[in-house]
Amino acid sequence: MGTHAHDTNGAIAERLASPEEICTRKRDALTKKNCFLEGNEKMFSHVMIGTNDLEKAKAFYDNLLGTLGVPPGIVDRHRIFYRTKTGTFSVTKPIDGKPATFANGGTIGFAATSPEEANAWHASGIANGGTTCEEPPGIRGMGDLKLHCAYLRDPDGNKLCAVYRVPKA
Repeated sequence: MGTHAHDTNGAIAERLASPEEICTRKRDALTKKNCFLEGNEKMFSHVMIGTNDLEKAKAFYDNLLGTLGVPPGIVDRHRIFYRTKTGTFSVTKPIDGKPATFANGGTIGFAATSPEEANAWHASGIANGGTTCEEPPGIRGMGDLKLHCAYLRDPDGNKLCAVYRVPKA
């Protein structure tokens, strides 16, 4: 891909680059920062997943998200809302009346404040009808980035993860 004559600073190439390419290009400039944390403090307004059993989902997520300090969900007809100052996580019965299905390849990650909190989140999920998936909770690495991850599936099969970003030494 060439550069345009009027594009002296590479802005067009930067806009066309994938997030991975941008992180790779900026890695040297970000040696003391994590490229996943650059920019805006918020990314999403909300995330919504489907369920076939609203009561079971509420019991599961009230306990699971409670380990992260999230208040119990608020039920609104066929939905449950978990709200914090940084966004909303919702669980809904599908509005088209068809059964809810989980995303193949999808994962929803929740921020944990410590490895212990991620482990408590995982234990709560298992105790409330979830199933563990992937490896046991622990450290995963991507270069300089170290994450303490705990994966599980909710009772409807949605893949979830609690993530603690380990500070650089």
